[in-house]
Amino acid sequence: MRRLDQLLRLDAGLSKRLRVAEKPGPLHNLGSLLAHSGDSWFWLAGLVLVLLAGSSDWKSRAIFWLLSILVTAALTMAVKFTIRRQRPAGEWGEMYRSVDPHSFPSGHAARAMMLAVVTLGIGPGWLGLVLLAWAPLVALARVAMGVHYLSDVLAGGLLGAITGLALLRILAPLFF
Repeated sequence: MRRLDQLLRLDAGLSKRLRVAEKPGPLHNLGSLLAHSGDSWFWLAGLVLVLLAGSSDWKSRAIFWLLSILVTAALTMAVKFTIRRQRPAGEWGEMYRSVDPHSFPSGHAARAMMLAVVTLGIGPGWLGLVLLAWAPLVALARVAMGVHYLSDVLAGGLLGAITGLALLRILAPLFF
């Protein structure tokens, strides 16, 4: 238990050093934008638009991405409600804090990394590479804005990568 307490203190200290939520300026603005860019409602709305207006190839991808987001959310929430780690104290992200008070693992980091992994698998390759560069930025922004600890986003990214690989193996053959 003592070792775990030491790790949690180290995690909190590193996370605090990355935090910009209370510091107005360009880093705060960039952090806020990146942190919100991983919101599920944003992705769900965009994918609905692709379903309505996209070609058949893009519609297949959109359905696959939608199902992948739902699976990732279910897995993330199961872990969150098992661990029940409270989010870091702070003001930014009240919506996240009220809807989901648990921080471990980060759903945003899991979703971003899963989207990158599955997109690298189903294409287009250029979009997969863009998402692979974007995913860690979303994760770090969640720490910078004070709604997650560093270990939350590392665990979320790992969960997202594993989930993405599993979805490619299990679900992708049904679509592509």
